[in-house]
Amino acid sequence: MRQMIEQATNLPSIPQVVQRLIASIGDDDVTTDKLANIITSDQAITAKVLRLANSARFGRQRQVGSVKDALVVLGRDALRTLVLSIGLVSSFKAPATFDLNAYWRRSFMLANRAKWLAKLNKADPEIAYTCGLLHGIGEYLIHIVEPELAKTIDQQVEGGAPRRKTQLELFGFDYTMAGSELAKYWKFPDEIADAILWQQQPAGSGALLPYATLLFLARYMIVYREQVSAGNFDELPVRLIHAAHMDLDETYRRMQDFTEDDADIIALLQQ
Repeated sequence: MRQMIEQATNLPSIPQVVQRLIASIGDDDVTTDKLANIITSDQAITAKVLRLANSARFGRQRQVGSVKDALVVLGRDALRTLVLSIGLVSSFKAPATFDLNAYWRRSFMLANRAKWLAKLNKADPEIAYTCGLLHGIGEYLIHIVEPELAKTIDQQVEGGAPRRKTQLELFGFDYTMAGSELAKYWKFPDEIADAILWQQQPAGSGALLPYATLLFLARYMIVYREQVSAGNFDELPVRLIHAAHMDLDETYRRMQDFTEDDADIIALLQQ
């Protein structure tokens, strides 16, 4: 799989600012000045950050004229999340067989929910969000290296075939394995690569992984969105909630209290 990644000529290059920001998550020693210096090292991303920070979606009464202003107005975590989103969305180009807008829409939906749930198992919300954004990069990779075969798999899945099983039969690996390997290739932290690998089986590694758990539950919130809104949790993986030492009643409340924040985000970031 690593050889396949290394031979992919159209694989995107992740901006250094994104790699440095991901490495800085959870580092209490990262000062505001250092964070600003990381962001301003990329002029294109800085320009988009300032434009978005002054937009109707992110704007405040105070005009944002610099990255330091944006740090004050938006806060460290929100700004870091915005920069990560901008950097990743602007880096990805896809073949004609791949619906990139649909891919990012799903990724943002999962990321927003994973971040929202992070408080329940005391995980870092920014890492949870990043895991959500990157959860499907293996699917993206498969479409880059084998676009026609990937299209065939998509058609089989539309007909009812299980995606991971079909990928395993045709490739010998599935999108979770490919995504984890790609995250390692991009030198992302192990906890992100592991969350991608075990997102469908949070305890599959022998230990219950907190970020894989959040991805699993975020996907549940999407699949059973109408039931969750109606307070119907019949399909909730209660055993997973207990195993993660999460309060069940608080989980119910937090899932029901989630406010959709998915609309128009892709178009906004691509401006």
